[in-house]
Amino acid sequence: MKFIRQPVEETTVNLTPLIDVVFLLLIFFMVSTTFTKERQLVIDLPEAVGEAAMEDPLQIEIIISADGEYSVNGQRLVNRNLTTLRKALIEVSDGNTDLPLIISADKDTAYQSVISAMDVAGQLGFSKQSLPIKAQSSQ
Repeated sequence: MKFIRQPVEETTVNLTPLIDVVFLLLIFFMVSTTFTKERQLVIDLPEAVGEAAMEDPLQIEIIISADGEYSVNGQRLVNRNLTTLRKALIEVSDGNTDLPLIISADKDTAYQSVISAMDVAGQLGFSKQSLPIKAQSSQ
């Protein structure tokens, strides 16, 4: 039995749509670059008139030494008890718990001393606690 062979067609890629797309992209980028011109605006900013508000520079600083002793605003406490720290904070703040509280510790201080100071301050209601990034070192 003889089969009739189909003629083999050459497979070619039609480049016309590809060229159209490339030209469209070229036109798009040429047009879009004309919109990137930066323009400068001259703005006359208003100036504030009046006196500057005086901020209260009062803050409380707890310094913890390497051996765990507390100092509140430069005054060393007589012992390491947390009740002594609590009384000192109440005395220094005069009941104002909105004052910023900074807890500075020596680089060799145990974490427990720092956490205990934060806990006492939190129990008293101090919400603006901060720890400085650079720890102090005793010499």
